[in-house]
Amino acid sequence: MRRSRALAPIAAFLGLAVVVAVLPSFVSGFRAQQFAYVAIYLTALIGLNILTGYTGQISLGHGAFMAIGGYTTAILMVDHGVKDIWTIPVAAVVTGVVGFLFGIPALRLSGLYLALATFAVAVSMPAVIKRFEGFTGGGGGLNLFGLPELTASLEPVTVLGRELTFNDWLYYLCWTVALVGYVIAWLMLRGRTGRALRAVRDSETAAQSSGVSLPAYKTLAFGVSAAYAGVAGSLFAIATTFVNPDTFPIALSILLLVGVVVGGLGSLVGLIAGAVFIQFLPIWSQQVSKSPGAPAVVSGVVLIALMFVLPMGVAGLAARLRTLTKR
Repeated sequence: MRRSRALAPIAAFLGLAVVVAVLPSFVSGFRAQQFAYVAIYLTALIGLNILTGYTGQISLGHGAFMAIGGYTTAILMVDHGVKDIWTIPVAAVVTGVVGFLFGIPALRLSGLYLALATFAVAVSMPAVIKRFEGFTGGGGGLNLFGLPELTASLEPVTVLGRELTFNDWLYYLCWTVALVGYVIAWLMLRGRTGRALRAVRDSETAAQSSGVSLPAYKTLAFGVSAAYAGVAGSLFAIATTFVNPDTFPIALSILLLVGVVVGGLGSLVGLIAGAVFIQFLPIWSQQVSKSPGAPAVVSGVVLIALMFVLPMGVAGLAARLRTLTKR
């Protein structure tokens, strides 16, 4: 019984990997690009869930961390000629360090005050980007399209005997990174580190009395979460082939938090549903309502209805179905 329960997540992950591998053969290049964005959002949601869902620290500034990762990739490619794929780990390290440093003063904040502090970072990021125009390109941004460092942008590439266009290459790149990030997060959270983070979330007093170092694990959660956001931002820059302050708007931080809530706080299982929600709900809302401003209203109504029906997110629904099946 226990063995089957332990093998269930592994089997589900392998099934997802198979679906990801064969999906481009059944969809168009444009649809493959859309699913690539789902993988990008999934990467960011994994990091945000580590911070908010598992550690209990609310963040409304992960769009800013994505911007740092995106600009790290863009600057390395445009100014230093670094291949796009090699900029991804650099973006993770840079953003992780920034997140760790931000987590130190954030130790004094919690709840709503921490949320406002992180939101202030997201609000100020566009102004900071525009301030250093010689470094970031200012309001004009940095263009990556046509650079030889951008894989498959000029001509298809051959991987394992298969010729991939830019959209197919982007799809496999984003999903490979997302699945690797998922495995790393799963391994981290199922061990001692995960137990410590959940203890901090449930009761800081009890966690501290049990020997858990609050400063160490809180700053660790910020650093790891920011690193995931940096990777997502790097992939986002590669996918859009262009970065400017509007590429990472303030609303992005709010959408990421919405995606975590839809997927289920404190669970990695439902985050794919949260990523799909972020990517496709605006598109679906635009198709349903043609008038200006109506897509935002439709999205809000759908979100409210979803919270009424699934207050614990998709992960909560999956847990409820498992309980009913056992009964």
